[in-house]
Amino acid sequence: MKLIDKINQKLKEGKTFFSFEFFPPRTEEGVENLFERLDRMVAYAPIFCDITWGAGGSTADVTLDIATRMQNQVCVETMMHLTCTNMPVEKLESALKEVKKVGVQNILALRGDPPKGQEKFEVVEGGFSCALDLVKYIRKEFGDFFGICVAGYPEAHPDGIVEDPQQMEKNYWADIAYLKQKVDAGGELIITQLFYDVERFVQFVADCRSVGITVPILPGIMPIMTYGGFKRMTGFCKTKVPAEISDALEAIKDNDEAVKNFGIDLGVRMCRRLLEVGTPGVHMYTLNLEKSAVAILERVGLIDTSRVPRPLPWRHIPSGTSRVVEAVRPVFWSNRPKAYLKRTQEWTSYPAGSWATNGRRGGAPAAASSGGAVYGSLSEQPYMSRHSCSEARREKARAAWGAELGGVEDVKAVFKKYAQGEVSLFPWAEGEAGLPAECAPLREQLAQLAAAGYLVINCQPGVNGAPSTHPTSGWGAPGGYVYGRPYLEFFCSPEAWEALRPRLDAVPSVSYIASTAAGSPAGNMGADDVIGLTWGVFPGKEVVQPTVLCAASFPVWKEEAFGLWASEWGALYGADSASRSLLAGLAGSWVLVAAVQNDYVAGADLAGVVLGQ
Repeated sequence: MKLIDKINQKLKEGKTFFSFEFFPPRTEEGVENLFERLDRMVAYAPIFCDITWGAGGSTADVTLDIATRMQNQVCVETMMHLTCTNMPVEKLESALKEVKKVGVQNILALRGDPPKGQEKFEVVEGGFSCALDLVKYIRKEFGDFFGICVAGYPEAHPDGIVEDPQQMEKNYWADIAYLKQKVDAGGELIITQLFYDVERFVQFVADCRSVGITVPILPGIMPIMTYGGFKRMTGFCKTKVPAEISDALEAIKDNDEAVKNFGIDLGVRMCRRLLEVGTPGVHMYTLNLEKSAVAILERVGLIDTSRVPRPLPWRHIPSGTSRVVEAVRPVFWSNRPKAYLKRTQEWTSYPAGSWATNGRRGGAPAAASSGGAVYGSLSEQPYMSRHSCSEARREKARAAWGAELGGVEDVKAVFKKYAQGEVSLFPWAEGEAGLPAECAPLREQLAQLAAAGYLVINCQPGVNGAPSTHPTSGWGAPGGYVYGRPYLEFFCSPEAWEALRPRLDAVPSVSYIASTAAGSPAGNMGADDVIGLTWGVFPGKEVVQPTVLCAASFPVWKEEAFGLWASEWGALYGADSASRSLLAGLAGSWVLVAAVQNDYVAGADLAGVVLGQ
């Protein structure tokens, strides 16, 4: 779809919008990392994303490939930059035919920067000397197929910026006249060079309108992320920097975090002012980074990250090139991703599709399936005893879980409070986020289970075709649907287990596995059984199945899960205390149960089965 059509629709609806710009990395690993970031950032619903053309055409092939994948795999409206640098007509024609074939319908037509090692732009034999020639060529050869964007320069093109005020004024207006020529030749949208003087942009728009330029003009916003980067870019582009900005940066230039925070604050002020004066949207120069651009848009109110679907149900944190493909994990570590990453950091391959198939084709997951010692140990990792970090942290945990424990009822009370959102710290979860948002519908059931002696440490509700944009259940790309089987993982006493097991066996649609700390797993799952717990269907993709219940991984997890009674909770109390003794007793005798209700379509209840209701 042509961008001008999407933008005109937004203007008609009175809705503001934003877009992201990326550049092509030079390594394969960099490209894959970019696509991970794209998946996350596209979930914020930019009106489009664009990909730049490397200086001197140095990344032409990579740009073409990325544009194709952005349009057809990431499923975001994509604009590809195209420059005249080192591009004879034959190459330009080939590039345009290629992107047309794959459905990329938007081009940012530029003259381009000089190739590396050259100070001035030089016309290549058989090529064009300026963006105007390129715009004319695209319209002549391809008609109205492509939406054409052109560049605008609020302070004039860098080549025209000079010290003499009178000559500068002439150059500025000549640049605007040239911009009108590009628009008249077929340019439908203008995106500006970076700037830091918002009032200069406002005047530029007014000056453009005064000469009859009526197309939308989007401001290019480049967040300040590092002092050195800011100085290089503003120097290269000859960008005017207001004294208050320059002075503020000079005072903090040696503090990287302060510079980044200042850049976010400045970006927020700039965007708010731009929207106040009627700018239809903002174009964010991301520099292939996420945090600053997203933070600015969130604070301005253009996105709400709390309602953005997650790329996967679990947080994807690549750790080297092999981890980039990882797309499946056992459910046990849902609330302890750092522990999982640590345990699996030595794996040479990661399953990218089905755990049961990809995981058995060699590499670490295959060893997991066959019972091999594939998961690394956590015994020497300091974060296993996070409360030893500081007394303040220990006190915070004691306040949440009890300064002293008088008995099992006090333990049950902690689980109930966690379920009800009264405490956010939890021995079986990293961080302090509290019960995951997607589990909120289960709060009442979890509290009932805790009161009855079934202490839930992990869970998920049943989901049958929820939109991928659902604020709590959603994950993955927009336009998809997600599914999930009800799942409960809990500790219970030996007596409770003896009463529960017949109830589980009596329901054919329930699969389960259980064990004490010292015992062997029991249940109705085979040793190599793998059950898909979550999956999703999305535009242009196969079914994605990111979370599984893996029987072969349960023995590894149960050792960790039972160990957390002591390392995370018991460590808060004295070695000879009754509280530590109580928790050690629970860890030594209770049973860990993982159960899934396979009849998710009918909405069959799992908590009711456990409670005997």
